[in-house]
Amino acid sequence: MKNSIFILSILCSVTLLNAQETKQSIHQFKVTDLYGEPFDFSTLKGKKIMVVNTASKCGLTPQYKQLQEIYDNYKDSDFVIIGFPANNFLSQEPGSNDEIASFCQENYGVTFPMMGKISVKGKDIHKIYQFLTQKEKNGVEDSNVSWNFQKYLLDENGYLVKVISPRTLPNDEEIIKWIESN
Repeated sequence: MKNSIFILSILCSVTLLNAQETKQSIHQFKVTDLYGEPFDFSTLKGKKIMVVNTASKCGLTPQYKQLQEIYDNYKDSDFVIIGFPANNFLSQEPGSNDEIASFCQENYGVTFPMMGKISVKGKDIHKIYQFLTQKEKNGVEDSNVSWNFQKYLLDENGYLVKVISPRTLPNDEEIIKWIESN
């Protein structure tokens, strides 16, 4: 009996170590922003990150306003929002990167980092969204991007903490408590 318990505890330890080895960080990724400039997620080490897929012609598009307000309030407190325009839902982000940048600036005064348009689901899903949606890569949970403005919260080490529904507003109490927590 003691041998069985010992062997079981070793197997659990090895499984835990393997899970930790496969858990990846968002800090490994480099992407291109809306203006064609490289963006290296490793520059965000030590900051909490909210990644959100966006669209300009969606019923949830007004969330840009709350996203910008949160960014303004917390950008000096080791928090950043990263937007990824995507055209995966009813062609609600048909514009070019230049058009998206103009739309965000003119309509919502967006100053948080916006990346170039990508795919957040399907056969052409971008590697960063493979990481965000696959437990084998993020070490936390599998998820599907269900609509525009789905939010992914990542800790200061770049590890996924929580997935937030597109319909949950960016200034929801749960999100603000997370941003303000140590």
